[in-house]
Amino acid sequence: MRRFRRLRANPAMRRMVCETRLNAADFIYPIFVAEGNNIMKPVDSMPTVYQYSIDNLEQILPQIADSGISGLLIFGIPEKKDELATEAYNDKGVTQQAIRYIKEHYPDLLIIADVCLCEYTSHGHCGVVKGDKILNDSTLPLLCKMAVSLAKAGADIIAPSDMMDGRVAAIRAALDENALTDIPIMSYSAKFASGYYSPFRDAAESAPCFGDRKSYQMDPCNGREALREIEDDIEEGADMVMVKPALCYLDILRAARDRYDLPIAAYNVSGEFSMVKAAAQLGWIDEKRIVLENLTTIKRAGADIIITYHALDAAKWIKEDK
Repeated sequence: MRRFRRLRANPAMRRMVCETRLNAADFIYPIFVAEGNNIMKPVDSMPTVYQYSIDNLEQILPQIADSGISGLLIFGIPEKKDELATEAYNDKGVTQQAIRYIKEHYPDLLIIADVCLCEYTSHGHCGVVKGDKILNDSTLPLLCKMAVSLAKAGADIIAPSDMMDGRVAAIRAALDENALTDIPIMSYSAKFASGYYSPFRDAAESAPCFGDRKSYQMDPCNGREALREIEDDIEEGADMVMVKPALCYLDILRAARDRYDLPIAAYNVSGEFSMVKAAAQLGWIDEKRIVLENLTTIKRAGADIIITYHALDAAKWIKEDK
């Protein structure tokens, strides 16, 4: 008989042989910055998550800076939207202004800038629209302009999430042409057309006005295709790649980890977050235990970086447990 329980006998023993350890530095916290003043608007479908105007960022930034997490992922919500998402690459746009504010007051805080047009388009799609089609090649120049504008504002990492073909190569070339060669790209390489994004679309006010995103985001049925997407982004110049969502796609995350040796991020998305919050509020689960178990699972599957709305709570709980 093999007595596996010998190594589970007490907390000290379990700590000693623990294979996967969470650290606050594993986490990135997403924030939503809305154009306007005196805004701290709760997102009803995401308890504890808010939209902040720039003048109210002090409600959240000190917590992020003091938490020990690695940084934040920023999403902007402009007042004005149009078909070509012009506010996305406006150097005086809400996201650019927010990045400058954060860098001025928290210069050591790492800022990852999401690059996608959906929050800025009047139709809510991630690219240029003609009729009922989302045009790939016509979208690329706009994504490049957005990436350059955000990098010039002070973003440390550019993270294209649009899922247009060829966008990593196009953005890399645009950054290099603008003397931004040191800015890395974290590509949302395997981003699936998931039902788990619904709360995010409330937070970012980015739901499409017609159709869906299945013609550009990945089919949840396809695993081998996800690895081809990741490989293509690496060949195009991505410094880091991402799997999104995280929990339902741990097989993709594990396969990517086994195949590639560059940093891999996983996005613990809004729907995954909100289901935990809702069940905890009803008293059905132990929130702390479930959150730390979920995040440990994501790390065990191969993620080096975990983007999660639980980041601040998880960092606090890890510190308390130590």
